[in-house]
Amino acid sequence: MTEPGARPQRRRIYLMRHGSVTYFDDSGKPHLPESVSLNDTGLAQAEAAGRALFDAGVRFDRVITSGLPRTIETAQQVLAAYAQDAQAVPEPEPWPELQEIRGGRLSAIPPDALRRAFTGAFEGLVEHDQRFLGGESVGELMDRVHPAIGRLRAQPDWDTVLLVLHGGVNCAILSLALTGQRLFLGGLAQAPGCINALDVGDEPRDWVVRFVNYVPPGPLQPGARTTTMEQLFEQYRKGR
Repeated sequence: MTEPGARPQRRRIYLMRHGSVTYFDDSGKPHLPESVSLNDTGLAQAEAAGRALFDAGVRFDRVITSGLPRTIETAQQVLAAYAQDAQAVPEPEPWPELQEIRGGRLSAIPPDALRRAFTGAFEGLVEHDQRFLGGESVGELMDRVHPAIGRLRAQPDWDTVLLVLHGGVNCAILSLALTGQRLFLGGLAQAPGCINALDVGDEPRDWVVRFVNYVPPGPLQPGARTTTMEQLFEQYRKGR
């Protein structure tokens, strides 16, 4: 029982990005982002995340995905580490409003606007009208992600939750947690299979960001110098 005047204990959100997928074939032709699955590297990343969470004694009351295959598969790999602890393996819930920022038609983007279309939503403090690959804007992304997180926070049936989502969606959530405002910090790196930890209290601005972009197979990330979208731009450009 909480003493009068004491702050209620915060709850914990483990926020993951899905594991690595192959968005383009060898010729640069894009696969459908709605149906793409984890590749072998992505499966290994998700498995490593599951082992790290299990070994740390983390147990989940709920597990939420975006409903897209790459998040479902990542959650399944994480939960496989808990096979001997059935109480810690809740059924993953799909929340479609937490799907990744939606791109437009790549073929409709002029060559001189391609780089900006790929990377513009993930550089610095991003303007709300900045569109991702000519599709959804950053503001539109926040307008569906932030209310969903507010709804989750209002639900009292969990203490520790695992969210397995996407790089852009995670940036929207982390930006809200760090600023308490409708801002989008595009430079928050989210490596495939990474884990973030956030604590939330009862008040809307009561967020504590514990750690960001922790990657269990190699947490120091010594070889990381480019962003995911810079890598994808180069893959696509080769086949343009």
